[in-house]
Amino acid sequence: MIALQVLFYVILAMILLIIIFLLVKLLQLKSGKKRTAEKMDNIPVKKIPSLGTVDKLTVIPLVDYYTDNEELRTEAGVSYLIEVNDRRILMDTGLNKNREHPSPLLHNLHALGYSEKDIDLIFISHLHLDHVGGKKEEKNASFSISQGPVDLPKIPVYAPVPLKPSAWNPGPEVHVIEEPTRLDRGIASIGIIPRYLFLLGETLEHSLAVNVAGKGIVIIVGCGHQGIENILERTGSLFDEPIYGLIGGLHFPVNGGRMNIGPLNLQHIVASDDPPWKGLDEKKVEQTIIAIKNKGIKKIALSAHDSSDWSLDRFQNAFQDSYLPLKVGKKIII
Repeated sequence: MIALQVLFYVILAMILLIIIFLLVKLLQLKSGKKRTAEKMDNIPVKKIPSLGTVDKLTVIPLVDYYTDNEELRTEAGVSYLIEVNDRRILMDTGLNKNREHPSPLLHNLHALGYSEKDIDLIFISHLHLDHVGGKKEEKNASFSISQGPVDLPKIPVYAPVPLKPSAWNPGPEVHVIEEPTRLDRGIASIGIIPRYLFLLGETLEHSLAVNVAGKGIVIIVGCGHQGIENILERTGSLFDEPIYGLIGGLHFPVNGGRMNIGPLNLQHIVASDDPPWKGLDEKKVEQTIIAIKNKGIKKIALSAHDSSDWSLDRFQNAFQDSYLPLKVGKKIII
Protein backbone atom coordinates (compact mmCIF):
# COMPACT_ATOMS: atom_id res chain seq x y z
CA MET A 1 0.00 0.00 0.00
CA ILE A 2 2.82 2.43 0.89
CA ALA A 3 4.58 1.57 -2.36
CA LEU A 4 1.45 2.48 -4.34
CA GLN A 5 1.17 5.80 -2.51
CA VAL A 6 4.81 6.59 -3.27
CA LEU A 7 4.28 5.70 -6.93
CA PHE A 8 1.17 7.91 -7.04
CA TYR A 9 3.06 10.92 -5.65
CA VAL A 10 6.01 10.33 -8.02
CA ILE A 11 3.67 10.28 -11.00
CA LEU A 12 1.83 13.35 -9.71
CA ALA A 13 5.13 15.19 -9.24
CA MET A 14 6.20 14.31 -12.79
CA ILE A 15 2.89 15.56 -14.20
CA LEU A 16 3.24 18.83 -12.27
CA LEU A 17 6.81 19.27 -13.52
CA ILE A 18 5.68 18.74 -17.10
CA ILE A 19 2.87 21.27 -16.66
CA ILE A 20 5.28 23.82 -15.17
CA PHE A 21 7.76 23.19 -17.98
CA LEU A 22 5.09 23.73 -20.63
CA LEU A 23 3.82 26.91 -18.95
CA VAL A 24 7.39 28.30 -18.83
CA LYS A 25 7.96 27.41 -22.50
CA LEU A 26 4.67 29.05 -23.50
CA LEU A 27 5.65 32.27 -21.71
CA GLN A 28 9.10 32.15 -23.32
CA LEU A 29 7.49 31.55 -26.71
CA LYS A 30 5.25 34.59 -26.38
CA SER A 31 8.09 36.94 -25.38
CA GLY A 32 10.49 35.28 -27.84
CA LYS A 33 8.16 35.82 -30.78
CA LYS A 34 7.85 39.47 -29.85
CA ARG A 35 11.64 39.91 -29.70
CA THR A 36 12.25 38.17 -33.02
CA ALA A 37 9.53 40.28 -34.68
CA GLU A 38 11.32 43.41 -33.45
CA LYS A 39 14.65 42.06 -34.68
CA MET A 40 13.10 41.29 -38.06
CA ASP A 41 11.83 44.86 -38.35
CA ASN A 42 15.29 46.23 -37.58
CA ILE A 43 17.13 44.29 -40.31
CA PRO A 44 17.76 46.63 -43.27
CA VAL A 45 16.36 45.01 -46.40
CA LYS A 46 17.24 46.76 -49.66
CA LYS A 47 17.49 45.53 -53.21
CA ILE A 48 20.92 44.11 -54.01
CA PRO A 49 22.08 46.10 -57.07
CA SER A 50 24.31 44.61 -59.75
CA LEU A 51 24.19 41.07 -58.40
CA GLY A 52 25.31 39.69 -61.73
CA THR A 53 24.68 36.17 -62.98
CA VAL A 54 26.26 32.73 -63.16
CA ASP A 55 26.13 30.64 -66.32
CA LYS A 56 25.32 27.39 -64.53
CA LEU A 57 24.57 26.17 -61.02
CA THR A 58 25.46 22.67 -59.83
CA VAL A 59 24.47 21.44 -56.38
CA ILE A 60 26.01 18.17 -55.17
CA PRO A 61 24.51 16.86 -51.92
CA LEU A 62 27.39 15.57 -49.80
CA VAL A 63 25.30 14.86 -46.69
CA ASP A 64 21.60 14.07 -46.61
CA TYR A 65 19.26 11.22 -45.72
CA TYR A 66 19.07 9.24 -48.98
CA THR A 67 21.43 8.09 -51.74
CA ASP A 68 21.38 5.68 -54.69
CA ASN A 69 25.12 5.04 -54.37
CA GLU A 70 26.08 2.29 -51.90
CA GLU A 71 29.63 3.68 -51.64
CA LEU A 72 28.33 6.92 -50.12
CA ARG A 73 27.20 7.46 -46.54
CA THR A 74 23.98 9.11 -45.40
CA GLU A 75 22.66 10.74 -42.23
CA ALA A 76 20.00 13.18 -41.04
CA GLY A 77 22.15 16.24 -41.69
CA VAL A 78 23.01 18.59 -44.54
CA SER A 79 26.04 19.54 -46.56
CA TYR A 80 26.00 20.65 -50.20
CA LEU A 81 28.89 21.31 -52.56
CA ILE A 82 27.80 24.16 -54.82
CA GLU A 83 29.67 24.87 -58.07
CA VAL A 84 29.34 28.32 -59.64
CA ASN A 85 31.70 30.72 -61.44
CA ASP A 86 34.51 28.11 -61.33
CA ARG A 87 34.24 28.30 -57.56
CA ARG A 88 33.08 25.73 -55.04
CA ILE A 89 30.99 26.63 -52.01
CA LEU A 90 30.51 24.22 -49.12
CA MET A 91 27.11 24.87 -47.56
CA ASP A 92 26.88 23.41 -44.04
CA THR A 93 28.94 20.54 -42.64
CA GLY A 94 26.48 17.78 -41.73
CA LEU A 95 25.83 16.00 -38.43
CA ASN A 96 28.58 13.37 -38.01
CA LYS A 97 26.45 11.71 -35.35
CA ASN A 98 29.08 9.07 -34.50
CA ARG A 99 31.94 11.61 -34.22
CA GLU A 100 33.90 9.83 -36.95
CA HIS A 101 37.00 10.54 -38.99
CA PRO A 102 36.50 10.63 -41.84
CA SER A 103 33.03 12.01 -41.29
CA PRO A 104 30.23 11.19 -43.75
CA LEU A 105 30.93 14.62 -45.29
CA LEU A 106 34.66 14.02 -45.77
CA HIS A 107 34.17 10.41 -46.92
CA ASN A 108 31.61 11.43 -49.55
CA LEU A 109 33.64 14.45 -50.68
CA HIS A 110 36.63 12.20 -51.43
CA ALA A 111 34.52 9.38 -52.88
CA LEU A 112 33.06 11.84 -55.40
CA GLY A 113 36.52 12.90 -56.50
CA TYR A 114 36.88 16.18 -54.62
CA SER A 115 39.30 17.42 -51.98
CA GLU A 116 38.81 19.79 -49.08
CA LYS A 117 41.35 22.02 -50.80
CA ASP A 118 38.88 22.47 -53.68
CA ILE A 119 36.58 24.48 -51.38
CA ASP A 120 36.72 28.24 -51.95
CA LEU A 121 34.06 29.40 -49.50
CA ILE A 122 31.94 27.99 -46.66
CA PHE A 123 28.35 29.06 -46.04
CA ILE A 124 26.76 28.05 -42.72
CA SER A 125 22.98 28.36 -42.83
CA HIS A 126 22.39 28.21 -39.06
CA LEU A 127 23.86 26.94 -35.81
CA HIS A 128 22.08 23.61 -35.35
CA LEU A 129 23.89 20.32 -34.77
CA ASP A 130 22.87 18.74 -38.09
CA HIS A 131 24.41 21.62 -40.02
CA VAL A 132 27.67 22.33 -38.15
CA GLY A 133 29.04 18.83 -37.53
CA GLY A 134 27.44 17.74 -34.27
CA LYS A 135 26.06 18.57 -30.84
CA LYS A 136 29.44 19.61 -29.41
CA GLU A 137 29.90 22.07 -32.26
CA GLU A 138 26.45 23.55 -31.70
CA LYS A 139 27.14 23.92 -27.99
CA ASN A 140 30.57 25.52 -28.59
CA ALA A 141 29.39 27.74 -31.47
CA SER A 142 31.81 26.13 -33.89
CA PHE A 143 31.77 23.98 -37.03
CA SER A 144 33.76 20.92 -38.03
CA ILE A 145 34.36 19.06 -41.28
CA SER A 146 35.39 15.86 -39.49
CA GLN A 147 36.71 14.59 -36.15
CA GLY A 148 40.30 14.50 -37.34
CA PRO A 149 42.73 16.89 -39.04
CA VAL A 150 41.36 18.56 -42.18
CA ASP A 151 43.71 20.95 -43.95
CA LEU A 152 41.40 23.74 -45.03
CA PRO A 153 42.94 26.83 -46.60
CA LYS A 154 42.35 30.33 -45.26
CA ILE A 155 38.97 30.74 -46.91
CA PRO A 156 35.99 32.89 -45.89
CA VAL A 157 33.10 31.45 -43.89
CA TYR A 158 29.77 33.28 -43.92
CA ALA A 159 27.52 32.55 -40.95
CA PRO A 160 24.44 34.17 -39.39
CA VAL A 161 25.93 34.12 -35.87
CA PRO A 162 29.44 34.34 -34.41
CA LEU A 163 31.16 30.96 -34.53
CA LYS A 164 34.65 29.55 -34.89
CA PRO A 165 36.28 26.73 -36.83
CA SER A 166 36.90 23.50 -34.94
CA ALA A 167 40.44 22.74 -33.82
CA TRP A 168 40.41 20.02 -36.51
CA ASN A 169 39.98 22.61 -39.30
CA PRO A 170 41.41 25.88 -38.00
CA GLY A 171 42.17 27.69 -41.28
CA PRO A 172 38.97 29.49 -42.36
CA GLU A 173 38.01 33.01 -41.29
CA VAL A 174 34.41 33.58 -40.15
CA HIS A 175 32.37 36.61 -41.23
CA VAL A 176 28.98 37.19 -39.60
CA ILE A 177 26.18 38.19 -41.96
CA GLU A 178 22.93 39.68 -40.74
CA GLU A 179 21.81 41.84 -43.65
CA PRO A 180 21.26 40.68 -47.23
CA THR A 181 24.75 40.66 -48.76
CA ARG A 182 26.31 40.06 -52.17
CA LEU A 183 29.06 37.43 -51.76
CA ASP A 184 30.29 37.12 -55.34
CA ARG A 185 29.08 37.60 -58.89
CA GLY A 186 25.58 36.17 -58.99
CA ILE A 187 25.70 34.91 -55.38
CA ALA A 188 24.16 36.46 -52.26
CA SER A 189 22.92 35.77 -48.76
CA ILE A 190 19.30 36.82 -48.31
CA GLY A 191 20.18 37.84 -44.73
CA ILE A 192 18.97 36.35 -41.48
CA ILE A 193 15.28 35.77 -40.89
CA PRO A 194 14.87 35.27 -37.13
CA ARG A 195 12.30 32.88 -35.73
CA TYR A 196 11.56 31.73 -32.19
CA LEU A 197 10.93 27.98 -31.96
CA PHE A 198 8.98 26.41 -29.10
CA LEU A 199 11.81 24.24 -27.75
CA LEU A 200 14.94 25.49 -29.53
CA GLY A 201 14.37 29.17 -28.85
CA GLU A 202 15.66 31.90 -31.15
CA THR A 203 16.96 30.53 -34.43
CA LEU A 204 18.82 32.77 -36.87
CA GLU A 205 19.05 31.30 -40.36
CA HIS A 206 19.96 32.68 -43.75
CA SER A 207 19.78 31.13 -47.22
CA LEU A 208 21.89 31.35 -50.34
CA ALA A 209 20.54 32.97 -53.52
CA VAL A 210 22.14 32.27 -56.92
CA ASN A 211 21.12 34.18 -60.05
CA VAL A 212 21.35 31.81 -63.02
CA ALA A 213 21.52 33.59 -66.38
CA GLY A 214 18.34 33.32 -68.42
CA LYS A 215 16.43 31.60 -65.60
CA GLY A 216 16.39 33.57 -62.36
CA ILE A 217 17.07 33.19 -58.66
CA VAL A 218 17.63 29.76 -57.17
CA ILE A 219 17.30 29.69 -53.37
CA ILE A 220 19.34 27.09 -51.50
CA VAL A 221 17.99 26.51 -47.99
CA GLY A 222 19.47 24.75 -44.96
CA CYS A 223 16.44 23.84 -42.83
CA GLY A 224 13.81 26.42 -43.67
CA HIS A 225 13.27 27.41 -40.04
CA GLN A 226 12.62 30.93 -41.35
CA GLY A 227 9.31 29.77 -42.86
CA ILE A 228 8.92 29.38 -46.62
CA GLU A 229 6.60 32.38 -46.92
CA ASN A 230 9.21 34.57 -45.24
CA ILE A 231 11.97 33.20 -47.47
CA LEU A 232 10.00 33.84 -50.65
CA GLU A 233 8.93 37.32 -49.53
CA ARG A 234 12.49 38.30 -48.56
CA THR A 235 13.95 36.98 -51.81
CA GLY A 236 11.31 38.74 -53.88
CA SER A 237 12.11 42.04 -52.18
CA LEU A 238 15.84 41.74 -52.92
CA PHE A 239 15.91 40.95 -56.62
CA ASP A 240 14.10 41.96 -59.80
CA GLU A 241 14.62 38.52 -61.29
CA PRO A 242 11.95 35.84 -60.75
CA ILE A 243 12.51 32.98 -58.35
CA TYR A 244 13.31 30.00 -60.56
CA GLY A 245 14.24 27.24 -58.13
CA LEU A 246 14.13 26.15 -54.50
CA ILE A 247 16.57 23.54 -53.16
CA GLY A 248 17.07 22.20 -49.64
CA GLY A 249 15.28 21.61 -46.35
CA LEU A 250 11.86 23.00 -45.47
CA HIS A 251 11.40 21.08 -42.21
CA PHE A 252 8.22 19.07 -42.71
CA PRO A 253 8.52 15.98 -40.45
CA VAL A 254 4.79 15.34 -40.86
CA ASN A 255 3.56 11.75 -40.42
CA GLY A 256 7.11 10.67 -39.66
CA GLY A 257 10.60 12.01 -38.99
CA ARG A 258 14.31 11.22 -39.00
CA MET A 259 15.11 11.65 -35.30
CA ASN A 260 12.91 9.59 -33.02
CA ILE A 261 12.98 8.37 -29.42
CA GLY A 262 10.48 5.52 -29.31
CA PRO A 263 7.17 6.96 -30.56
CA LEU A 264 8.37 10.57 -30.16
CA ASN A 265 9.11 12.41 -33.40
CA LEU A 266 11.73 14.85 -32.11
CA GLN A 267 11.91 16.86 -35.32
CA HIS A 268 8.16 17.49 -35.15
CA ILE A 269 8.42 18.69 -31.56
CA VAL A 270 11.32 21.11 -32.12
CA ALA A 271 10.48 22.32 -35.62
CA SER A 272 7.63 24.71 -34.99
CA ASP A 273 7.16 28.17 -33.54
CA ASP A 274 3.90 26.86 -32.09
CA PRO A 275 3.43 24.36 -29.23
CA PRO A 276 3.70 20.71 -30.40
CA TRP A 277 -0.07 20.18 -30.14
CA LYS A 278 -0.59 23.08 -32.58
CA GLY A 279 2.50 22.54 -34.73
CA LEU A 280 3.22 21.22 -38.20
CA ASP A 281 0.54 19.19 -39.93
CA GLU A 282 -0.64 18.10 -43.36
CA LYS A 283 -2.49 21.38 -43.86
CA LYS A 284 0.76 23.35 -43.47
CA VAL A 285 2.44 21.19 -46.12
CA GLU A 286 -0.43 21.83 -48.54
CA GLN A 287 -0.32 25.58 -47.83
CA THR A 288 3.41 25.61 -48.56
CA ILE A 289 2.93 23.79 -51.85
CA ILE A 290 0.34 26.37 -52.88
CA ALA A 291 2.63 29.26 -51.86
CA ILE A 292 5.47 27.86 -53.98
CA LYS A 293 3.19 27.25 -56.96
CA ASN A 294 1.84 30.80 -56.73
CA LYS A 295 5.39 32.08 -57.23
CA GLY A 296 5.69 30.14 -60.47
CA ILE A 297 8.82 28.32 -59.30
CA LYS A 298 10.09 25.98 -62.02
CA LYS A 299 12.39 23.60 -60.11
CA ILE A 300 12.17 22.27 -56.57
CA ALA A 301 14.29 19.73 -54.67
CA LEU A 302 13.28 18.90 -51.11
CA SER A 303 15.80 17.58 -48.58
CA ALA A 304 14.82 14.39 -46.76
CA HIS A 305 16.96 15.15 -43.72
CA ASP A 306 14.17 17.09 -42.02
CA SER A 307 11.08 16.12 -44.02
CA SER A 308 9.20 12.83 -43.88
CA ASP A 309 8.65 10.43 -46.76
CA TRP A 310 4.99 11.51 -46.70
CA SER A 311 6.02 15.13 -47.28
CA LEU A 312 8.47 14.15 -50.03
CA ASP A 313 5.71 12.23 -51.80
CA ARG A 314 3.30 15.17 -51.54
CA PHE A 315 5.86 17.53 -53.08
CA GLN A 316 6.75 15.09 -55.84
CA ASN A 317 3.09 14.53 -56.70
CA ALA A 318 2.36 18.26 -56.61
CA PHE A 319 5.28 19.39 -58.78
CA GLN A 320 5.65 16.37 -61.08
CA ASP A 321 8.38 17.09 -63.69
CA SER A 322 9.47 20.23 -61.80
CA TYR A 323 10.49 18.08 -58.81
CA LEU A 324 14.16 17.05 -58.59
CA PRO A 325 15.25 14.20 -56.28
CA LEU A 326 17.76 15.37 -53.68
CA LYS A 327 20.10 12.48 -52.86
CA VAL A 328 23.73 12.27 -51.77
CA GLY A 329 26.02 12.21 -54.79
CA LYS A 330 23.30 13.04 -57.34
CA LYS A 331 24.05 16.34 -59.10
CA ILE A 332 21.32 18.94 -59.43
CA ILE A 333 22.17 21.07 -62.46
CA ILE A 334 20.37 24.31 -63.32
